[in-house]
Amino acid sequence: MPATSREIGRRPAPMDADYATLIADGCVWVAGDGAALAYAAFWPLGDHLYLDAIAVLPEAAGQGLGRALMDHAEAEARAQGLGAIRLYTNAAMTENLTLYPYLGFTQTGRRVTDGFDRVYFEKRL
Repeated sequence: MPATSREIGRRPAPMDADYATLIADGCVWVAGDGAALAYAAFWPLGDHLYLDAIAVLPEAAGQGLGRALMDHAEAEARAQGLGAIRLYTNAAMTENLTLYPYLGFTQTGRRVTDGFDRVYFEKRL
């Protein structure tokens, strides 16, 4: 699901998220046919929807689950009157650096935060 330590050189930040609280707060969505094959965590933050994590198990790749979760995030943002979705990814996640622009996101910055080399993206809705 989240990036591996091998890819970014340390334990990825999503691995330390408090998912029990995020689930209780209604911020996590799961996709799969009877099994949790993909998930997304997002919530409103100011004038935008903040996409904290989106991941698909490797064996479920190519089934459209990630796209369905991203579409759901966009629909939620629009329903809440939010004008954008914002996210960041680790610079070592090179597939993401190609994927997000393909999905309509624009890179808005890059900086090291908490020791992570992060690339920031936004999609205007």
